[in-house]
Amino acid sequence: MPVLVTVTGPDFPGVNAALFAVLAEHDAAMLDVQQATIHRRITLSALVTLPGDPARLQAALELTMPSLGLSVSVETGGDASAVHPFSTHVVLVLGRPITAANFAEVARGLAALRVNIDRVRRIADYPVTGLELRVSMPSLNPPSDTALRQALAAAGRRARCDIAVQRVGLAQRAKRLIVFDVDSTLIQGEVIEMLAARAGCEDEVRAITEAAMRGEIEFAESLHKRVGTLAGLPVSALDEVAAELELTPGARTTVRTLKRLGYRCGVVSGGFSTIIDRLVDDLGLDFSAANELEIVDGRLTGRVLGTVIDRAGKAEALRRFADEAEVPLEQTVAVGDGANDLDMLAAAGLGVAFNAKPVVAAAADTALSYPYLDAVLFILGVTRDEIEHADAAEGLLRRVPL
Repeated sequence: MPVLVTVTGPDFPGVNAALFAVLAEHDAAMLDVQQATIHRRITLSALVTLPGDPARLQAALELTMPSLGLSVSVETGGDASAVHPFSTHVVLVLGRPITAANFAEVARGLAALRVNIDRVRRIADYPVTGLELRVSMPSLNPPSDTALRQALAAAGRRARCDIAVQRVGLAQRAKRLIVFDVDSTLIQGEVIEMLAARAGCEDEVRAITEAAMRGEIEFAESLHKRVGTLAGLPVSALDEVAAELELTPGARTTVRTLKRLGYRCGVVSGGFSTIIDRLVDDLGLDFSAANELEIVDGRLTGRVLGTVIDRAGKAEALRRFADEAEVPLEQTVAVGDGANDLDMLAAAGLGVAFNAKPVVAAAADTALSYPYLDAVLFILGVTRDEIEHADAAEGLLRRVPL
């Protein structure tokens, strides 16, 4: 007969030693152990079987644990075969902050589908709060992954939180290659609009860009139109724009952390290699694909050389980089914001929409709406504590006031 022993109280070195010493005296065999500590308060549970009378164990625990300032409860019975239910999905909730009302919306969304929350842990407190939930589907008539994502997306909208859902399994932790879009993803703003500002046609170019990102016109068509407005611009404008690029908050942290983990990192951009190459060098990226501007006599001609890196071209570049790195597509991640990223997001093992247009956010595996790129790390199961411990070891730890 299984016996569940639960100890609660102030956390201090020796709580486990005290509990398991008593269990050892009664020849307890371990079936399961769970511990949670929050704000220096511990809850420690052990599921055991005993050769003797559970009442004797309870008496011994009630003598020992209170003397240490700990409360103890002993429950007998239940099904020993029901140990450690396997969590089927991991749900990440991101907010700034996450309130009780926010979390209640998420919990109600799960409960409506009869999905059980098995475990909860905080994985981030900066720049957003992140809570990771391990959940399990009902054994009878489980909802589909699509139904689960849709229900939680609706809960996230009501709670004003980002919610990411992934299947639990080896694939979740086996990602090895990541591709970022550049404009409005890895960097703030759009390079071509910065160039257009120097050519005096910023408003015209911005309108074309926004139509393309919404999917209203084909990217290749929009690119040729926008580049055509830059005819006659001196090549020095490219150097000026490259010097003015601002990375998205968290971009350096994200790339640095992923490279520590052995990821291959790169960019696939509808922008221009003359500028992108400097970004690749700055961040130490492993690969890149971008468009080539034609330059004659020190000025832009308004034309693009070679094949345009468009929606299909981005997906093809992802596949090519995965092949070169010998990484299966299932182990790749793509991050982007525009309609021209849709094929790339679909091709990757995990597609992440970052501050994306609605059509892109709806199509991606998960969507992030906070303007911090390091939130991608939390989706990949990396905690803020792990990031900062590694940064501190290299003297790079800092938190910028938000």
